[in-house]
Amino acid sequence: MKKMLLILALAMVSFANAQKGTVLVGGDISYNSEKIERAVAPTKTDAFAFSPKVGYQFHENWTVGGEFSLTSSKSKIAEGEGKYTAYKAGAFIRYTMPLNETFSVFADLGIGYQNQKDKNYENGSLVSKNDGNGIYTGVTPALFINMKKGFGLNFSIGGLGYETLNYDISGNDVDYSKFFVNFGKTVSIGISKNF
Repeated sequence: MKKMLLILALAMVSFANAQKGTVLVGGDISYNSEKIERAVAPTKTDAFAFSPKVGYQFHENWTVGGEFSLTSSKSKIAEGEGKYTAYKAGAFIRYTMPLNETFSVFADLGIGYQNQKDKNYENGSLVSKNDGNGIYTGVTPALFINMKKGFGLNFSIGGLGYETLNYDISGNDVDYSKFFVNFGKTVSIGISKNF
């Protein structure tokens, strides 16, 4: 009887450990600066983007969580200035397939809400303002390289997605939608850690 209770207790402990899961924290940061020097309308643009993710790995291959993205840019064109901000907030689900102890491949499916604001100034005065709201969804396949104890690098070379935005410009509704496939056109490197 004692042996059966011990076996039952060990089975319950191993089951509890299998269900415990881990927390995934990751994301990427980017900064771009572009300058065009010319006699007419010289241009300078600075852009910053930050995209964190937090998820719970509820199965050895599946993770579910939340994602957020913030993009901000400022452009100076001759006497004018443009300011652009955008954010996305949503959820993602990730399927991961380990290849060995160092390499894994995964695909993220994300969906959520997005907002974009664009303001243009001429000689310090606001000339135009656009504010759009919509949704986004996308699939991003990537490669994970485990550097040490769940900390590693994520490499992505594009994905596919769909997004919509609805703008109210001077009392008129403007609907914008975009479907894209950009495999091989973009390269993204991020970091992640499983706790």
